[in-house]
Amino acid sequence: MSVEKASKNAPCPGCGAQHSPDEIESHLKTCPSCGYHYRMEPIERIKYLTDPGSFTEFSANLSSLNPIDLAGYEEKLSEAELKARMKDAVITGACTIEGKPLILGLMSFQFMGGSMGSVVGEKVSRAMLKGAEEKLPVLIYTTSGGARMQEGIFSLMQMAKTSSAAAELDKAGVPFFIVLCDPTTGGVTASFAMLADITIAEPGALIGFAGPRVIEGTIRQTLPEGFQRAEFQLEKGFVDIIAKRQDQRKLISNLIDLHRSK
Repeated sequence: MSVEKASKNAPCPGCGAQHSPDEIESHLKTCPSCGYHYRMEPIERIKYLTDPGSFTEFSANLSSLNPIDLAGYEEKLSEAELKARMKDAVITGACTIEGKPLILGLMSFQFMGGSMGSVVGEKVSRAMLKGAEEKLPVLIYTTSGGARMQEGIFSLMQMAKTSSAAAELDKAGVPFFIVLCDPTTGGVTASFAMLADITIAEPGALIGFAGPRVIEGTIRQTLPEGFQRAEFQLEKGFVDIIAKRQDQRKLISNLIDLHRSK
């Protein structure tokens, strides 16, 4: 994705209202009129979510290779690094929220569509295993188009790898929270993103495996309005909570308290 930036006088995709970029930024990249949530990058989320100065990144030195020698893949990775200013599609680290320690992972759709290759799978797995070892809650913000097919079977293996790490959290009795952001699809949805103790979604987020057009073409039926959006998924029990960006910090803090071992 190219990061959604509200240019001057650009209408809101949700309601058509016009607001200045500064207004939208001051509302945590949401529309002041209708609450439409623009897509947001990890560094921006760290600023509003975590206690100031508390986030310490780990596994930062990992970068993708070319495991199946796909022509042009190294160039695509270099372009994605420059565009997203990240080494891959996820940042992981330790932080505090309202003084409560936790392990935090944040995906970026700007880095090759948030695709999950070997590095994303490794960093997400390490984050969950660190949480299990240190008895710290784990929170991951997801946004992804699915597995990174440029890495072939190695990308698909990350689904099992991350799911196995999530199982270790469960065994250790450590709380695992997911926030599904727009969009969360494909192999990420089909693996660790659906294994949390509490599944949260941002308003209007597209959540699913295959896209609506693919599904309609397969089943040859018209899908309901709003199919795969967060509100539809909440109604069907696929999501536990829909939380506006302005409410997420307090919500996560409360969830940590509710799941704290006695």
